[in-house]
Amino acid sequence: MEKLLKDLLMSDGISGYEENAAKIMTGALSKTCDCVETDNFGNVIGKLGKGKKKIQIAAHMDEIGMVVKHVNEKGYIYFIKVGGINDSILPGKLVEIINKKGEHIKGILGAKPPHLMTAEEAKKPIAHTNMFIDIGFSSREEVLKVLDIGDQIIFEPNAGILHEDFFYGKAADNRICCYAMVKVMEALSKIKELDAQVYACATAQEEVGLKGGKTSSFKINPDFALIIDTTIAGDMPGIEEKTSALKLGKGAAITMIEASGRGTIVPHKVRKIMLEAAEKNNIAHQIDIIDGGMTDGAAVYTNREGILTGILSIPARYIHAPSSVFNIKDIESAVALAVATIEKAVKEL
Repeated sequence: MEKLLKDLLMSDGISGYEENAAKIMTGALSKTCDCVETDNFGNVIGKLGKGKKKIQIAAHMDEIGMVVKHVNEKGYIYFIKVGGINDSILPGKLVEIINKKGEHIKGILGAKPPHLMTAEEAKKPIAHTNMFIDIGFSSREEVLKVLDIGDQIIFEPNAGILHEDFFYGKAADNRICCYAMVKVMEALSKIKELDAQVYACATAQEEVGLKGGKTSSFKINPDFALIIDTTIAGDMPGIEEKTSALKLGKGAAITMIEASGRGTIVPHKVRKIMLEAAEKNNIAHQIDIIDGGMTDGAAVYTNREGILTGILSIPARYIHAPSSVFNIKDIESAVALAVATIEKAVKEL
């Protein structure tokens, strides 16, 4: 696994706390971009090239997680969730609380054991409000010496290779797409005849309302935007093909509609550009129609008077969980298709 990809997966950065992920993105984009800045909202924006047209690429860098809300007298820590987390995955998970000094304090997500539940309690899922984090301390005073209310909580960092092209990692949604965006900028920097200004945006707070996509696109006001995000792979038990036919290793997905139309409905001329770019260049790809969930695209394409926006999605299994599985070939497909799409968009839009 390449160091940049691993560093991004292992980094901390829940919504609103993206500083460390932002440092990695700033360093990576600085190698190819003419300039890189961090705006008031926390988005990292790298600019490359000159020309009349402005192209924006966006990949959000925040991850789901939790924040310390309360410490009781016995030293148990209560929390709120930040982003979409299913409560059922939480009990027993190893987490890390990151304090103001940048220290990582390990803890276990605990709940009342099933052996001691009443018959009625056992019938119901455990709500996160009835869970707590145990860091091995015995009092509130001890705990508050090492952390503060408001500190971020992440799942235990992990990243690696399962088998051949199948990789895994924390925060694959959406750090694998941040990695892909860096690779896109590297490829575009080698195209001398590209007559455009290209802005690579590692956006903040996507998981809690698509906020960084809104603010960055308002500032840039691009002629065309391309959002790179993850999507749900369907090649696993419990998911029928009619729900998701996407498979790992079969290429990046061209998303046409998100959240049954509540999110981005990609314009037909943008779909045509992306499909033709894929077919002309023999790039492996899939088609994605999403019933639920949306990307920064939903905020970008409705900004100002409307911005032409495409969605390029990398399939992953188990997103919004402590670890996800993805295929490196799909990232490579996404990079190739993004470059081909941008080249075509500059000429035709």
